[in-house]
Amino acid sequence: MAFPGLTLQSEAASLAPPARAPWAVQPETSRGRLHPEAPGGARSPFQRDRDRIIHSTAFRRLQLKTQVFIYHEGDAFRTRLTHSIEVAQIARSIARQLRLDEDLAEALALAHDLGHPPFGHAGEEALNGVMRNWGGYDHNAQSLKAVTLLEERYAGFDGLNLTWETLEGLAKHNGPLRRPSPYIVEYDRRHPLDLATHASAEAQIAAIADDIAYNNHDLDDGLRAGLFTLDEAGELPLVAEALAEARQDAPNASPGRLVSETVRRVINAMINDVVAEAERRIAILQPRSVDDIRAADAPVVTFSAAMQARHLPLREFLFARMYRHWRVNRTAQKTKRVVQVLFSLLHGGPQMLPPEWQARAGDAGSAQCAAVVCDYIASMTDRFALEEHRRLTDPSLPG
Repeated sequence: MAFPGLTLQSEAASLAPPARAPWAVQPETSRGRLHPEAPGGARSPFQRDRDRIIHSTAFRRLQLKTQVFIYHEGDAFRTRLTHSIEVAQIARSIARQLRLDEDLAEALALAHDLGHPPFGHAGEEALNGVMRNWGGYDHNAQSLKAVTLLEERYAGFDGLNLTWETLEGLAKHNGPLRRPSPYIVEYDRRHPLDLATHASAEAQIAAIADDIAYNNHDLDDGLRAGLFTLDEAGELPLVAEALAEARQDAPNASPGRLVSETVRRVINAMINDVVAEAERRIAILQPRSVDDIRAADAPVVTFSAAMQARHLPLREFLFARMYRHWRVNRTAQKTKRVVQVLFSLLHGGPQMLPPEWQARAGDAGSAQCAAVVCDYIASMTDRFALEEHRRLTDPSLPG
């Protein structure tokens, strides 16, 4: 229907994806998959990786895994699933501006937290403690384990059989691995991931997008949970500038809208800084291929020194006022105890594991049993972990 005097123009009319830069990962020259497969038709290898991740069991379970607040504390707070989707959105935005492969950046963003156990960092700390005698616990290594071993969706192989580039990015998106965890060492023997080099720029984007997302969305959730006020957060340099702009542009906005306006401005400032700094570093490095990115002495995708200085007070504020808030601490201690009790009971009594896990566990108290019990607990959602704890500790409940 046409409206007189109104000219409509598609917002996307001139926003077709730019041609990939020479230093981007090129899907046409992917190093392929551990188990060879036929091409995916119209989908690139990295689009297929993204789709496999989205359809995985580990990805679905993220909907009931803690970011900061456990699911029953409110239905509007971030979960690991919504966090991962938000990371993917930021990663695609940065990748497009830098002319990198958006699909690979998105796949890595969606998969980066697949290895997180229930109850967020409290659950990870608890698992790391109980697994100390067997190499500890690292959620990045567990993410790799999930997509290379634990997922059981294909008849011909364990895991999702993702491309080398996606596995490389999962293993070392935070930089070269000087002391890789036991599972990464084990996997690298079968399928070398060049652990001593940097990962692709797309993987570096996924890592910085994670930082941008969790800092800003934890700020948002902390404000909405009443752990601190907007005026208190507004004393931070990065937030102060965004808050002043929001108040100037929307002087009559409600408190909730003012929070949203402030947070999105901080996100935008961080994204713009990352893009500008990456362009500066790439101009100096003059890479001709992704291998030049991997061989560089430093990452090419990161915050500028000025943004790092403004970003640090925000992280310190969130640590003091949110992650160490007495309400969050209480929940953390209770959930750590849940994980510790689950591990102790199941490691000492693997006959209580479900049959498919029990068959792999071996002898009670063994290293093999510890690894299997750890995988079992890491796969749990918050809700399932609490229910399993009740089943194993309350004699009035059926097993």
